[in-house]
Amino acid sequence: MTADPHERLAEFLSVGDTRQNLPGVKIRDAATMLVIDRTGSTPKVLLGRRHHGHKFMPGKYVFPGGRVERQDRRMPAATPLDPRVEARLMREIRYPSAAKSRGFPLAAIRETFEETGLALGVKDFGAPEAPPAGVWTRFAETGVFPTLDGIDLLARAITPPGRARRFDARFFIADADLIAHRVEDVVHDGAELVELTWTPIEKALELDIPNITRQILSDLAAISAAPPSKFHPRKFYRELRKVRIVEEL
Repeated sequence: MTADPHERLAEFLSVGDTRQNLPGVKIRDAATMLVIDRTGSTPKVLLGRRHHGHKFMPGKYVFPGGRVERQDRRMPAATPLDPRVEARLMREIRYPSAAKSRGFPLAAIRETFEETGLALGVKDFGAPEAPPAGVWTRFAETGVFPTLDGIDLLARAITPPGRARRFDARFFIADADLIAHRVEDVVHDGAELVELTWTPIEKALELDIPNITRQILSDLAAISAAPPSKFHPRKFYRELRKVRIVEEL
């Protein structure tokens, strides 16, 4: 465990970028997907711009993502998680299990589909049978079976105390070639995301983005030339006893 050398660590873990005196806010599990297009000379990352009418991060560019739901771990997947990714997801959590671990990337896949219309997976297996109700049912109707072997964990971050909303967020990476289907008209002026953009990582840092998104993009830039080795440790950002630290998973 080492203290983080960057003074701005106190800021970039703030989801809303504003400190409030709100003790006792429950920490919610969350999952986010960084979809990377490596087909060109410069890797590009998918970002969506949030509606200006939202109370939470209005107008900001963000990665698709949101809260983990219990039903996510019940969605079947065509392929399992890489054992090294699964092991990292089971560290530093209460009641670790393989089922709980697979729920994190599946939540990121579900949120990506719900917010962007992009279904990550394969069509070789046919549509999943008996998916959980709601978004997963609509996902299955595309004929795409989610896959987990191509999903990697980039980082994890817990919003520090004192914020109106606190998340224990896992940031996953998936190559754009996992996009097996796209539902049109999900992104529009009245939706949660009003715009999608594939942006070179360095250029993405110039957009109006939350501090944690900026940090994760910086982490991604360091390994953007090729998918990161699953043998290398991943960063875990959090605050313990009022000290901001960076650990390794």
